Amino acid sequence: MSLRDDSAALADDITQLRHRLHQEPEVGLDLPRTQEKVLEALEGLGLEITTGTETTSVTAVLRGTASTATAERTTVLLRGDMDALPVQEKSGVPYASRIDGRMHACGHDLHTAMLVGGAKLLAARREQLPGDVVFMFQPGEEGFDGAGVMLREGVLDAAGRRPDAAYGLHVMSSMAEGGTFLSRAGATMSSSDGLVVTVHGAGGHGSAPHAAKDPVPVVAEIVSALQAMVTRQFDVFDPVVLTVGVLRAGTTRNVIPETAHLEATIRSFSPAAKRRLKASIPALVESIATAHGLWATADYVEEYPLTVTDPAEAEFAQRTVRELFGQQRHHELPNPLAGSEDFSRILQEVPGSFLFLSAVPAGADPAQSAYNHSPYAVFDDAALPDGAATYARLAIDRLSATANH
Repeated sequence: MSLRDDSAALADDITQLRHRLHQEPEVGLDLPRTQEKVLEALEGLGLEITTGTETTSVTAVLRGTASTATAERTTVLLRGDMDALPVQEKSGVPYASRIDGRMHACGHDLHTAMLVGGAKLLAARREQLPGDVVFMFQPGEEGFDGAGVMLREGVLDAAGRRPDAAYGLHVMSSMAEGGTFLSRAGATMSSSDGLVVTVHGAGGHGSAPHAAKDPVPVVAEIVSALQAMVTRQFDVFDPVVLTVGVLRAGTTRNVIPETAHLEATIRSFSPAAKRRLKASIPALVESIATAHGLWATADYVEEYPLTVTDPAEAEFAQRTVRELFGQQRHHELPNPLAGSEDFSRILQEVPGSFLFLSAVPAGADPAQSAYNHSPYAVFDDAALPDGAATYARLAIDRLSATANH
């Protein structure tokens, strides 16, 4: 049987795993029930398994037994993230989340099930593998820097030598027809930073603003100035995206509050833009507050770096997908996406690539489908065997190419 046939034969098992994960989502770095399900699914595969010390990560190493032309063995890392989001599910699927306020709205349940499927496919082909495979089951991708934690835990040294290549995969609930793979060489996803601002004034009665120092119009001016800044001071061909997601002040309409607060997410596509933002945004915020006789604190929090795929590894991954599924199944992304990924930290250390796979249900319009992170997002189980086969084929081909070379 072919790899795709074997993956299709696993479809029921990995679909059941995906549904179990979806019904019991966990958020952040502490995912004990998710870890338990992954460990159970990996039983009997003959893997060297370790669990995290700072988080509920799972690292599994498969030792291939095929001989190599050289004494040095090749290692490939495959990553799947496991955490959910603090979102109330409204998708209507029969296996919907059973926990209020939590949902696998970004498809990480699919990633986990796919990587388990990939591990099973590769374990059955152990004798064909002239090297080792590291399976990285990662918590905390959604804002908790789980990849950074796993780097501290030693995931890159799990096989005894650092990986020669690393590959990640992410499903999408919109944008492209179901079953379509997308990727690109170079900058693939933006960097992500956070901004936390508090404007400090002096409270008072709403009828006498002259006797107080009102932070509300100041924070409003800061919001507008930030939007003007990213459009007037940054090159349109090296764009910046800044979105204020939190704006908070006061408790009742006739009281001037002492403070006003905002939080924003900032996305950029080059190290130079990121450096300028870090320097200029706090200065702008503090200057506006000072101009009004108030003062502000502006904490610029560096989060995830730019996701950059190695050109040679990106070309290899694209070729692998096209050989496995046909030319028509892979499209090249014309531009980077403004979403961010902590897999970027792995790609800073190891050459590799990052693929997207559309899990839009058959017959649905990708342009009208709910985007990742939406409470209405739906991901088609039909993507699961394709993802598992992709993980496995990337490892097989990369190990074989190095050994043959």
